[in-house]
Amino acid sequence: MKHKPKRIAILLPDLAGGGAERVSIDLAHEFTRAGHDVEFVLMRMDGELLPEAHESFSVVDLGTPRARQLALPLARYLRHAQPDALLVGLWPLTTIAALVARISGFRGNVTVSEHGILSAQYMTWGKAHRMALRASMAMGYRLADARIGVSVGVVRDIALLAKMPESDFQVVNNPVAPRPKPDLQVLAEIDARWGVPPGARILTVGSFKPVKNHPLLLRAFAKLIQNRTEARLIFLGAGDGETKLRTMAHELGISEQVIFAGFHNDPTSFYCTADLFVLSSDYEGFGNVIVEALACGTPVVSTDCPSGPAEILQDGRYGALVPVGDATALADAMETSLGRVHDANRLIQRAQAFEPHIAAEKYLDLMFPTKKREASGPQ
Repeated sequence: MKHKPKRIAILLPDLAGGGAERVSIDLAHEFTRAGHDVEFVLMRMDGELLPEAHESFSVVDLGTPRARQLALPLARYLRHAQPDALLVGLWPLTTIAALVARISGFRGNVTVSEHGILSAQYMTWGKAHRMALRASMAMGYRLADARIGVSVGVVRDIALLAKMPESDFQVVNNPVAPRPKPDLQVLAEIDARWGVPPGARILTVGSFKPVKNHPLLLRAFAKLIQNRTEARLIFLGAGDGETKLRTMAHELGISEQVIFAGFHNDPTSFYCTADLFVLSSDYEGFGNVIVEALACGTPVVSTDCPSGPAEILQDGRYGALVPVGDATALADAMETSLGRVHDANRLIQRAQAFEPHIAAEKYLDLMFPTKKREASGPQ
């Protein structure tokens, strides 16, 4: 469906190298291709993806280090810039922005998008925080024009927290942009970095956060190399947890087989040279990295965590799913996958279901609903 050119503001805390931020940039590119003007509005002018955003979009710094300081700067921005739509990602911005927009008299569309399982993310934050979470969502979501969750599980979770029917939310899976195939020189450099020939190269991609449960992967890998001494495991990411993971790898006696390769804005060359991608998370909002692996034809093993992996892999049709927290089951699935012949084209075709233009069109339909949609026929 075609849309008249509009001005779209995307509000985020910053442009750190996370999934929600990557999604926002990919959507912004698609909005621009559709003829719209996109501007990023950030609480803090920070993050690994900031240079990429600066190359293609206007970026506004609200200069607010804390969410509770957001109201006044955001109200000023909305009155001055007057975008046609405000797309907001990540609680508590989703609820704060909806309230600020209404109080400030903003007449544009407010669409909020949640990317995580908030009930799990904030499980240990205490009763007072849980009450504030529920209260803010119950109010803020009702003030928004459209509410998006990136998976069925996310929608189920946030609808329950806000005490709203699931029908008031839309599931729009995260877009994952297909990346150009790396040139032969880059592939050769990464191929050499593995230090072993193809056959048992295992890759995981993600920041070193507790939710990713990288210690589980290390324990599973330690079991695997009892039979596959030539195996290698590459961690692609960054974060405060790296030191503990390095120590754990040393204690397990596998530090020579584990490579910490740091953060890479484009991990395609690693996917293309890996034999297997593994996700060991306790929970995920969606799991963009699974789609990235599939797009390169790389087989996947993942924990069957809430809520994205099973949706992406269609309950095991496109990759193995194992119970959360079970190192033995994870090691066995890795061994089985490495011993199988996989149809790379089939995996690539599955990834195409998540290309950005598909998600962008759904976002645009929600931000700019047509009169035809409002008047669907005689009543």
